[in-house]
Amino acid sequence: MGALRNLSVSQQVGLLFVVLFGLLTIVSIVAYTRSLRERPPEMQAVFDRFLHDLRAVWLGSVLFWISWASGTFISTLLFGVLSFVALREFVTLTHTRRGDHRSLLLAFFVVLPVQYLIVATQHFDLFSVFIPVYVFLAIPVVSAFGNDPQRFLERTAKIQWGVMVCVYGMSHAPALLLLDLPRYEDRGAFMVLYLVVVVAAAQIAQEAASRWLRRRPVARAISRSFSWRAWWTGALAAAIVGAALYWATPFKPIPALVMGFIAGGSGTFGEFVMKALKKDAGVRNWGGKASVTGAVGLLDRVAPLCFAAPVFFHSVRWYFGF
Repeated sequence: MGALRNLSVSQQVGLLFVVLFGLLTIVSIVAYTRSLRERPPEMQAVFDRFLHDLRAVWLGSVLFWISWASGTFISTLLFGVLSFVALREFVTLTHTRRGDHRSLLLAFFVVLPVQYLIVATQHFDLFSVFIPVYVFLAIPVVSAFGNDPQRFLERTAKIQWGVMVCVYGMSHAPALLLLDLPRYEDRGAFMVLYLVVVVAAAQIAQEAASRWLRRRPVARAISRSFSWRAWWTGALAAAIVGAALYWATPFKPIPALVMGFIAGGSGTFGEFVMKALKKDAGVRNWGGKASVTGAVGLLDRVAPLCFAAPVFFHSVRWYFGF
């Protein structure tokens, strides 16, 4: 690890992408060779889902590389576009009425760009309270001007929750790139990678544990796969992976382990909450029927990250006393 730390920042990040794309290439070659085999329909469905996830990882990795290579402005802009698409998916499957149009215009074309502008200018104190305080007060006021009291509280709460997850939560990922941590300048890309890897590790471990342990579900009506034992397995797996990646972070091994546990555990809780929202909307996935809803399934991929990013971001700030 000492040799890695002696490399320049550009060399370290360059090596990071070489390793990342190398692993993805190996996995893609293995997946292609296995795709030539015949398998039962249920196994084929699982394999197709794996291929879909692999394409999403490729897309995310390429976007991650473009954002790093293009600088903080472009990276913040890219995350803003992802927020826009995720919020669009959320809204297309949410019951709204004509009286909500002003609030939706406010969310898409005022709140979202202003939130990312605050991120880009590194006003982190305002960034933390802009949506939970000011926007959450403004949206009901603007909705009330629509003169439609039918299911007003439900409609307003759904718009607020969509903004909270898709804009507020997602905006904390590029904010990690801009955190000015002591003796960690210009290494924000590693923090984002650390967050993505530990959250993904938690998801994979939680999914595997739910299949093999077969414990009693916590909330059967929402998810038959979520159990406390599976959640602990996912969070502990994220902690172990986080500790193994301590060299890429400003943390020592034990703090890196704790941070991995926090990020992985909160991301798994986030996916569980989004399953409840999908049950409420009567859908299995946020996307997949683009011709009908305009959705592309992005929210299914980034939902755990939307929950984990703000918890991880503020834990890092608390750790360094900001």
